[in-house]
Amino acid sequence: METLIIALIFVVLVIVTLVLGVRIVPQGSKHVVQRLGKFHKTLGPGLNIIIPYIDTVAHKVTTKDIVLDIPSQEVITRDNAVIIANAVAYINIISPEKAVYGVENYQIAIQNLVQTSLRSIVGEMDLDDALSSRDQIKAKLKTAISDDIADWGITMKTVEIQDINPSPTMQAAMEEQAAAERQRRATVTRADGEKAAAILEAEGRLEASKRDGQAKVVLAEASQRAIQKVTEAIGENEIPVMYLIGEKYVESLKALATSQNAKVVMMPAEIPAAIRGILGGSK
Repeated sequence: METLIIALIFVVLVIVTLVLGVRIVPQGSKHVVQRLGKFHKTLGPGLNIIIPYIDTVAHKVTTKDIVLDIPSQEVITRDNAVIIANAVAYINIISPEKAVYGVENYQIAIQNLVQTSLRSIVGEMDLDDALSSRDQIKAKLKTAISDDIADWGITMKTVEIQDINPSPTMQAAMEEQAAAERQRRATVTRADGEKAAAILEAEGRLEASKRDGQAKVVLAEASQRAIQKVTEAIGENEIPVMYLIGEKYVESLKALATSQNAKVVMMPAEIPAAIRGILGGSK
């Protein structure tokens, strides 16, 4: 009985030893092995043999690209504008032993490094440049981080700026500024239109006055020539002139009598005598 128990214990020890000595590493991963608490080697994908009870797998590290989400943060630009920016970084671990022994937590370390570099880069730019220069910020950010994380055995594949927007307060101020600018432009446009209309109206009145003056001059000259011709035609004979005057006077009285506003027509007493004088004055 005792022999059977010893045999069973021996078998169990053998099985445990084999299990501890054989390590199968999946594709896309690497295992960091320590020997008696000290780094010994890195196991690649596939079947690996280690010394049981002496060698232990201390860390399991992925060799696939890791996506790090960089939290949003407030950044102050060179012209003292506040914007909110966040990013996403793609990294790859080249040397697992450096990543696990070079820094306590490489993911948190890279996140803080990206945030710090992003604040530094955007802080050297004006608001307009920061909002419109994502590619430039991306290139500077990648360059600034790559050298630092290389000591940790990590390479920066790429870093992308997800969002870079003004803060709510700044955005409200920008909207008010844009509305004020549009209002100013509308006021200037309206004032320019009214000014142009007033100038055109004044020029129209000036042109009309010039034309009226020219017309009056033409009429005066025509009246002068007509009077000269009538004077030359009549000579010393006044009867035709008196006849024309009487005819115009009678037509004026007739128009006055037919007017709706005329109620009483007063005819001077000397009119008949004047007409008889005109018609029979030669007798």
